[in-house]
This record gives sequence, structure tokens and C-alpha cells, in this order.
Amino acid sequence: MFEKLEITAMAQAMAAHAGDRMGLVARNVAHADTPGYRALDLPSFDEVYRAEEGGMRATRPGHLGEGFTRAAEAFAVRSGAAPNGNTVSLEGEMLKAAEIRQEQDMALAIYRSASGILRSSLGRG
Repeated sequence: MFEKLEITAMAQAMAAHAGDRMGLVARNVAHADTPGYRALDLPSFDEVYRAEEGGMRATRPGHLGEGFTRAAEAFAVRSGAAPNGNTVSLEGEMLKAAEIRQEQDMALAIYRSASGILRSSLGRG
């Protein structure tokens, strides 16, 4: 029943994307001292969702966390490769982890809200 609702499908996709992205952040941190290792990341959920589903719309300036994303991108531009060719920045990975945590929290909040609405509509709230 829940998997057929668009909002829960989106929340599930957001949670899966956040999990995949967190796995890459963990891999980057594990290879922080590996010579020549290039940091990996996935595109933001917004970009992926727009490409696959037609996407989300920003309803006002700053909606969808544009300010945070710009700050992370500005930091990534400033941090270059280490002398050994490694591109992992632990500070950058910490910023990504915080952003991913927000994505996971949002996905859970969307799912809980949709679940509460459905329970209320069924008289089980």
C-alpha cells in the first residue's frame, strides 16, 4: 500500500540515496591517507530526482538547502589534492556527512507524516 504512494516512494528513494552517499563518505574517510586516492561522491538527491522523476520545485529562495550546498561546493573548490595526490578532505567529508544526515532525517519525517495522515484517514490515528 505505502509503496504505491508517490510521496512515500520519494522518501524511500531519498533514504536510499542518503545511505549510498554515506557509504561513499565512509570510504573516502577510510582512504584519507591512501596515496593517489580520488574522493568519490554522488550527485545530490535533487539532481538525481529531477533527472528520473521530473524533479522537485523550489517554492521560495533558499528552499531545498541551496545555501548549504553552495557552502560545501565553495569548500570543495578551495581544497585541492595533497602532495601525494589524495583528494580527500576530512573537513569536507564531515560537511557531507552532516548534509546526508539532514537528508536521512527529512526522508524519515516525510515517511512519518505520510503514515500519520493515512492512519488518521483510516480512523486509526
